[in-house]
Order: sequence, then C-alpha cells, then structure tokens
Amino acid sequence: MLMNAPATFIQSYIDDLNDALNQLKPGAALTRIQAAWLGTCLTGILLMNSVCWAKFERASLGDCKVAALSWVFRKANIPWDWLLRVSVVLILKRYGITEGVLAFDESDRARSKSTKRIYKVYKQKHKGSGGYVNGQTIVLLLLVTSSITVPVGFFFYMPDPALNAVG
Repeated sequence: MLMNAPATFIQSYIDDLNDALNQLKPGAALTRIQAAWLGTCLTGILLMNSVCWAKFERASLGDCKVAALSWVFRKANIPWDWLLRVSVVLILKRYGITEGVLAFDESDRARSKSTKRIYKVYKQKHKGSGGYVNGQTIVLLLLVTSSITVPVGFFFYMPDPALNAVG
C-alpha cells in the first residue's frame, strides 16, 4: 500500500472542512501544509488502521518523515477544538441528522510507572490486582442517534487533589 496522495474522498472532506472552518471562524482555515498533513494522516489511518508515524513513513516510501509528521502535530497552530466542531457539523448535515442524545463515556487507561510527562495522570485503583497504578481517565462526549454515534468532545479527568487529601 502506497500513500503518496490523500484518497479523493479524504481530499474532498478536507476541502469541505476547510470551507466550513473559515465560515464559522474566519481566519482559522488550515494552511496548505496543514491541509496536506491532515490528508496524509487521515489516509494513513485508513490504510494502516493505526495512528503511527513510523507506519505512515513506511507506507509513503519515505516521502513523509516521522520527524516532520510529529512536528506538525505538536507545533503547528491547528485549531483542534474548531476542527472537531466543524467535522461534527459536516457529518450531521451530510447525513441529515436532526436529533440525538448526548452521553458520556469514561475509561481508565493504565500508564507506565514513570509518568512525569504524561498529561493528567493520577494514582488509580487497579481492579484486577486490587493495587494502585498510574493512569489517565479519558471522558468522551458522544452524540447517540438512531443511525450513528459520533464523538463530539473529550477531556481528561483528574480528581481534585484537595478533595482527595480531605477524604
């Protein structure tokens, strides 16, 4: 599988996304490089069924380097919160969805012992062993409709240390 250009439907989606982004928040449109990077990432996710920069580099036969892909993700000034909102609006319009229910879903993810650089990590009770592990709690906000379920938001939960100290 070669990944030299985004799939046609992905390029169309990115163009629609960029137009809608510019309408909802003028000046927040993606640059040409950001749009190309997003197309590469979405195509890579589709082909590899994974979010892995090294796999993307191999699939592009070295055209997309790991360092460049991760640099854009970490350093580019991409309006991530607006991208999620606009993506959801596009999906709802495209499929004519007019009603649904909002639901929360949370899951605990165990992390390594050394967690100094991982965001919102705290000591959690491990259900399997009865001990404690360092982990994150990821909370998803989902729109549940009769036809699809779409994530519309997420955040990392961390208990208030002041409340834990009291109890």
